[in-house]
Amino acid sequence: QVQLVESGGGLVQPGGSLRLSCAASGFTLDYYTIGWFRQAPGKEREGVSCISSSDGSTYYADSVKGRFTISRDNTKNTVYLQMNSLKPEDTAVYYCAAGPPFSVFDTVQAMCPKRSSYDYWGQGTQVTVSS
Repeated sequence: QVQLVESGGGLVQPGGSLRLSCAASGFTLDYYTIGWFRQAPGKEREGVSCISSSDGSTYYADSVKGRFTISRDNTKNTVYLQMNSLKPEDTAVYYCAAGPPFSVFDTVQAMCPKRSSYDYWGQGTQVTVSS
């Protein structure tokens, strides 16, 4: 059974850090493009970051660039999202997703933010940034 499980969310003060984990079971993550999305109350789900399986290239939304870092540990079949300098506007449910490798004609900038780029989704983990 294919499954993605997010963990690491919680309550943190502004300026703090969290590391989210996305663990896969039933398949190996290193073949897949892995994306992180988030959805705040009343807002659409937005792409935050992704890492390509084909060449390891990464994408970050402008709102998190310089603060968030995506990485993968293939030995643990896990992808991480390190989130630093957190702001109240980062509060959301964070989801990881897995999709097929991008073709040589695709760019991470074009493909990563699209929900249609992904086939499998986790259940999400809540991140709350508040004092």
